Amino acid sequence: MTTSVLSGGPVHHGLPAHRVVLLLETDAHRGLGEREAGERLARYGPNTLPPAKGAGLLVRILRQFHHPLIYVLIAAGVITAVLAEYVDSAVIIGVVLINAVVGFIQESKAEAALEGLRSMAHTRATVIRDGHRRAVASEDLVPGDLVLLEAGDKVPADMRLTRLAELRINESALTGESVPVTKDEVVLPDGLPVADRRNMAYSGTLVTTGSGAGIVIATGAKTELGQIHRLVGSAQVLDTPLTQKLAGFSKILTVAILALAAVTFAVGLLRGHNAVETFTAAVALAVGAIPEGLPAAVTITLAIGVTRMARRRAVIRRLPAVETLGSTTVICSDKTGTLTENQMTVRNLWTPAGLYEVTGSGYAPGGTLHSPTGKVTALEADQALRWSLLAGAACNDAALTCRDGHWDIVGDPTEGAMVVVARKAGFTSDQVKATLPREATIPFSSDRQYMATLHRDATSSPPGRVVLAKGGVERMLELCGAQMDADGTVRGMDRDAVLEAAGQMAGRALRVLATAMRPAPGADDFTADRLPGSMVLTGLQAMLDPPRAAATAAVAACHTAGVKVKMITGDHAATAAAIAGQVGLLDPTQSGTDMVLTGADLAALPAEEFPDAVDRAAVFARVAPEQKLRLVEALQARGHVVAMTGDGVNDAPALRQAGVGVAMGASGTEVAKDAADMVLTDDDFATVEAAVEEGRGVFDNLTKFITWTLPTNIGEGLVILAAILFGAALPILPTQILWINMTTAVALGLMLAFEPKETGIMTRPPRDPHQPLLTRALMARVLLVSTLLVAGSWWLFHWELGNGASLAEARTAAVNLFVVVEAFYLFSCRSLTHSAWRIGLFTNRWLIAGVTVQALGQLAITYLPAMNILFSTAPIDGGAWLHILGIAAVASLVVAVDKRLRPAGRLAQRGSGSVQADTCRGS
Repeated sequence: MTTSVLSGGPVHHGLPAHRVVLLLETDAHRGLGEREAGERLARYGPNTLPPAKGAGLLVRILRQFHHPLIYVLIAAGVITAVLAEYVDSAVIIGVVLINAVVGFIQESKAEAALEGLRSMAHTRATVIRDGHRRAVASEDLVPGDLVLLEAGDKVPADMRLTRLAELRINESALTGESVPVTKDEVVLPDGLPVADRRNMAYSGTLVTTGSGAGIVIATGAKTELGQIHRLVGSAQVLDTPLTQKLAGFSKILTVAILALAAVTFAVGLLRGHNAVETFTAAVALAVGAIPEGLPAAVTITLAIGVTRMARRRAVIRRLPAVETLGSTTVICSDKTGTLTENQMTVRNLWTPAGLYEVTGSGYAPGGTLHSPTGKVTALEADQALRWSLLAGAACNDAALTCRDGHWDIVGDPTEGAMVVVARKAGFTSDQVKATLPREATIPFSSDRQYMATLHRDATSSPPGRVVLAKGGVERMLELCGAQMDADGTVRGMDRDAVLEAAGQMAGRALRVLATAMRPAPGADDFTADRLPGSMVLTGLQAMLDPPRAAATAAVAACHTAGVKVKMITGDHAATAAAIAGQVGLLDPTQSGTDMVLTGADLAALPAEEFPDAVDRAAVFARVAPEQKLRLVEALQARGHVVAMTGDGVNDAPALRQAGVGVAMGASGTEVAKDAADMVLTDDDFATVEAAVEEGRGVFDNLTKFITWTLPTNIGEGLVILAAILFGAALPILPTQILWINMTTAVALGLMLAFEPKETGIMTRPPRDPHQPLLTRALMARVLLVSTLLVAGSWWLFHWELGNGASLAEARTAAVNLFVVVEAFYLFSCRSLTHSAWRIGLFTNRWLIAGVTVQALGQLAITYLPAMNILFSTAPIDGGAWLHILGIAAVASLVVAVDKRLRPAGRLAQRGSGSVQADTCRGS
C-alpha cells in the first residue's frame, strides 16, 4: 500500500468501492489479516490524535511575568527592598505572584481543548479480520480495516462505505448539518465538501439508524477530526483588547517613570545636592509613579465580572475574556444549537381542508394546532388531519422521553418531530401503540424514500388492519391514487394542489413529508409492490429546526449596540437564510446574493476580495471547519474584535482563534467547551448579549479605576520633582507614598469594581479596537487632577511649615491631602460623563464602606504613636484638616466644571472609523 492513499492521493468518495479496496490492498468481505493489521499499525501508528507540542512547565510559568507592567512592579518591589521597606516590598511581590498564579491556572484550562479532542476519538470498534468478526480498541484500527457500523455506534475512523442498510449518521458535530445524513454507496464528484459526501463515514460522528460496513481510509491525524485537531493547535490565541491596551499603556508608563527619575537625579546633581540623597529622591519618585494596585484591581474587577456573568448563566474560563466581550464588534454564531433549538419541530400541517399552524418549539409537547380560521383544531372536524398525525406517530421508530423535566428524542430527529406533533394533538405513544399495534414494517431506504407499516386497527368496527406510510412528497404521490377529505371520504388525487402546498412550505426552508393510509384486507396484502397507486394521501407535515425563543430579541439588541451578528453554519444555504430571516440577521430591505455566501463561494473568491466580502455578508452556509477559521481571521484582519459561538467539533478551531470563544454548555461537545473562553450553561444566544453588556460594564469600571489612580501617581512624582528643582525638603517620603498607593488602591479604588452598569450601556456603539486605553479628554482630566494635587499639596506643605508646624506635621498634612482629594475624586469617577449627584451617592454601598475604612486608616496614621514612628508622621490640628477639606472641595468643583464643559462623547469609550461605519443592521 502506498502512502499516497492516505495523503494527497485519490479522493475516496470519487472512486467506486471496489477501487478503494484495491488501492488499500484489503478484502471487502474478509478484511485484513491479523498479521497485516499489526504491520500497518507499526507503519502508520495508532488511531489517536497526536499530543500537542506545548511549552514546558518552566516556560509557561516564566511567561506569566513577561509583561511591562509586571516588570515595573518587580522593579518597585526591588526598590522598596533596597529602601529597607521589606513589608511593602513583600506586598508588591505578592501581587506579582498572585497575578502569575491566576494567569497560569487559566492558561492550563484553555490548553485542555486538545485533550478533549483526543478523548473524543477513543471508542471500541467492530471489525472483520481474517473473515472473523471481533471487537478491537479504536486505537488499533489501521487503513484497510473492514469496520461494521450499527445504530448507536460512534464512527471510529474515516471510512469509505461499501455496503449499508438504511444507514443514517448524525454529522452535526462535524459539519453543522441539523438532520442525520442518509448514506449510500454511489460514486460522487471529487470536489464535494465533507457535508455532501454521502458514501463516507467520518470519525467522531454518530450512527442514528440502520447499519453498514466500510473500509478505513484514514486514521489518527489523517482523519477529518485530525485535521480539525491540527487547526485547533495552529489557531493563534490572540491578546485581548484589554491586555493589548494595558501592555501599550505599561510600556509608556515605564519609559515615563524611568525618564522622570533620571531627570530628577540629574537635576539634583547639577544643583550640587548629595548624590545619595538625590538618588533616594529619584527612587521615591519612581515608587510614587508606579501604580502598584493596578494589576490587583484588574484581576479583581475581572473576577467580579466573572461572578456577575455566572449569575446570568455564562461561565468564564479565561479572565480577560470578560472585558473582551465588551469590546466585541462582531459575533459569529453557529446556527444549529445556538441560534436554533437543535430540535426538529413541525410548524405546519396541510390537508385538503387547508393549512394548520402548530405552536410550541422543540421536543417539549406543549403546543396546539390551529385551523386556517385561527381556532384550536378539533380532530373530529378533519379526519385527514387525524390520520396524518396517526401515520406520523405510528409509522415511526423514534421515542419521546422526559428526564428531570427535560424532553428529548431517542432516534431520528425528523421522526421525533412527528411524534411530538401527534402528542400535541393528544396522541400519546402508549395510546398509539394500543390502538394501532404494529405487525410488519417496510423500512425507509434511500431507494424507496418512504417507510410503511402494517397495523391492527382497534378503532375500526369491526377491528381490521391498516397500512400507514410516510416519506418524500414526490415519492408518496407515486404511492397514492386518492386523497382523504375532512369528513373522511376518499376522492381523486389533486396532485397540483399537493405540490403547490409542498412548494410553498419548502420555499420557507421547511422540510416537507407526506403521510398516507389505506385499509389492508390481510397481512399478505402488505408488500412493497402492492403499495404504488393504492394509498390514500392524508396530508403533509412541514418541519424545521426552529430559532430559539430569545434569539430574535438578542440579535436586535446586538444591532442596537452596534455589534454585527453573522451566521456561520455547515447547513444548506436555503435553510440558513430562512433561519437568518426569522431571527433578524437578514433585513428584507437588503438584497443581493452577497449577503449569503456558501463554502464554494468563499473558495472561489480571490484573496484580495475575501475580507470585504466576509465583512458584507451576514450568512455563511456549507462552510468547512478550516473556512470558519479563515472567516474569523479575515474579520480580525479588518480590525474587528470577534466573538465566535458554537457547539460542535467543527467549531473548535474558530473558537480558539476568536477574541472570545463561546461554547454551549448543555448541547455542546467537550471539544468546543475546552476550546472556548466562555461556556453558556443555558445554550441561549441571548446570554451572549447579556455577557456583552457585562463586559462593557467591566471595561467601564477598569477605565474609571485607571482614571482615578493615575493622578495620584503622577502628582506624587511631580511633588518629588518640584522639591528637587527648588532645592526644598520632600513634602512626602517613600514610605508615605507606599501607604497612600497601597491603602487607597484597596480601600477606595477597588470599590469601583462594584460600580453598577450605567444606563444606556447597550445603546452606544462598540469601542474602536484601536482606541487607546484612555482618550485624550480623559488624559487631560488626569493631568488636571494631578496638577491640582501637586499645587494643593505643595502649598499646604509650605503653609504648615510657615505657620510653625514641624516637618513631620507638614508631611502628614500633605499625605492626608492626597488621600482626601482621592476620596472626593472617587465619587466623581463613578461616572466619566455625569455628575456624582446624577447617578446617586448611595447606589454603590461598597464605595461608602471603602471611604469609611480609609478614613479610619488616615486617623490611625495621623494620631497613633506607633504609626507615627513607622511612617514618620505626626498629629495635626483642626486648622490643617479645614485646609485639606477646602482644597479637596475646590478640586471636586473643578472636575465637575470640566465634565460640564467637555462633551460627553469625547470622554466615553466610543468606536470610530471603519468598524463604526459597518454597524448597519443585518450586516
